[in-house]
Order: sequence, then C-alpha cells, then structure tokens
Amino acid sequence: MSPKPPAKPTAPTAPAASTVSRNARIAWYAGLAVLGVLVGTAGALVQAAWLPLGLILALLATAGLFYGGMRATGTQVGVAVGGVGWLVAVILLSLGRPEGDGVFGGGVGELLYLFGGMAIAVMCTTLSRLSRPTP
Repeated sequence: MSPKPPAKPTAPTAPAASTVSRNARIAWYAGLAVLGVLVGTAGALVQAAWLPLGLILALLATAGLFYGGMRATGTQVGVAVGGVGWLVAVILLSLGRPEGDGVFGGGVGELLYLFGGMAIAVMCTTLSRLSRPTP
C-alpha cells in the first residue's frame, strides 16, 4: 500500500459570494437613486422657504447624500447614482406645468441650489478612492 497524497482543500464557490455582493450593490444603488430624488425634492422646497438658511440646509443635505453614497458603496458610482436621482428631481421640478405653476421661481437662490449641487457632486466624484481596510 502506497501512501495517499493529501487531499486538496476545496475552495468555496466564488459565484455565490459575488452574486450576494452584486445584489447588495444593486440594492444600494437603487436606494441611493430614490434618496437622491427625495433630497432633490426636499431641497427644492426648502431652499426658497428661508432663503439664506434654507439654501445652506439644502446644499448640506445634498453634500451628505453624495459623500454618503461614496462612503456607503466605496466607489464614485455611488455619488453618480445619487446625483442622477437628485438631478432628475430638480429638472422635473423646474419644468413646471402648463398653468404656470412651478417650484422654482427663477431667482438667485434656485440657481445657487442647482449649480451648487452640481459642483458638490463633481467634488465628491473626484475625491480619491477610499482605501480598503486590511484584513
């Protein structure tokens, strides 16, 4: 009888682990898109209510969404997905209705909110990638 070679350890299947990670990432992105629409809508309503403080509050919420999206997902895609949701809400609210009703009246505060939010999104997107923790 010759000695048996040692059994090779079997590695866990990689597709199952990557599927969970992929599904979780898709759920994060969908949640960030919905959160972007909500933050954009709330910011559009708040920024004109108390002009200097409402605008600052709306821009802080926008910055929190974008930076939080980057921290939650670890990539710049998290910022972009939240930014797309925010931009869709702001653009749809700025179009108004045929009767003339609209959320944005066309003042300086609305322009600062729109361009400030886009500038914050670009700043958060161009931040360096987060370092991965070592195991």
